[in-house]
Amino acid sequence: MRRLVPAAALAAVLLSGAAAHALRLPAAARCPVFPANNAWNQRVDELPVAADSVRLIASIGLDAPVHADFGSGKWDGGPIGIPFDLVSRKTQRRHVSFGYADESDRVRYPIPRHVHIEGGAHSTGDRHAILVDKSTCRLYELYDFRHTSRGWTAGSGATWNLRSNHLRPAGWTSADAAGLPIFAGLARWDEVSRGVIDHALRFTARETRRAYVYPARHYASSSSDPSLPPMGLRVRLKASVNIASFPRQARIVLRALQRYGMILADNGSPWYVSGAPNRHWSNDALHTLGRLTGADFEVVDTSSLPEPGK
Repeated sequence: MRRLVPAAALAAVLLSGAAAHALRLPAAARCPVFPANNAWNQRVDELPVAADSVRLIASIGLDAPVHADFGSGKWDGGPIGIPFDLVSRKTQRRHVSFGYADESDRVRYPIPRHVHIEGGAHSTGDRHAILVDKSTCRLYELYDFRHTSRGWTAGSGATWNLRSNHLRPAGWTSADAAGLPIFAGLARWDEVSRGVIDHALRFTARETRRAYVYPARHYASSSSDPSLPPMGLRVRLKASVNIASFPRQARIVLRALQRYGMILADNGSPWYVSGAPNRHWSNDALHTLGRLTGADFEVVDTSSLPEPGK
């Protein structure tokens, strides 16, 4: 994660009238993954294309292929994707020391004994940890999370009420550079197993602008170049792209990208789409997403959407 500092809230009823609903985890049925009118849960397939779409898509990479940054098995010794743990009120709360303490939620975090860390225990990457408390419907996320001789430390940490549209303070980071929740944008196996992903996905771009747009709250760049995408940018797979020939798992992901799109959340490899690891993913099926490139996407004009969390 590449950081710096700061735009606004979350989306609600679409002009298309498509019904939104609050997503739920099978193992935490009482807890929505944010309200139905949250930006992550809003369809954008009927919204207009943004005026600067061509320029922004080109800056991310017209020829760069889409990549599923998740799957089954391991890569470089760690799980493929960003894992999450379900915890409860019985899980021990622990103090965490933060590098970005002034923009972190300094509460005690429910850390299970065998907490899962992105990339594995010895990862040199972003080392995200995501904790979903099924007792309180609260989400906890940590960046650069590790255990040291001084106890638990992290670059930053953030918490959300999963029943609320409340945003991070303007200009605050989270465990993600855009100040967004990571969990809401992950492709999860439980969704694909039932045949549909009902929310936007998270993605990265190599270079971003020193700006953010709703629902992001933070930027991570020193460049004001208007051709670069701001954090929070919403893109979607063009409706003209025929996804019928893709394997089932890939097709479900692509259908979500046509209906809900994906939200720019961090600096990284272009068109890398985030998901949670699971042994049931077919890496061969997910690799077929690479048939598509940036040229198959367009930026969505979301200015007409209300912002319930602002």
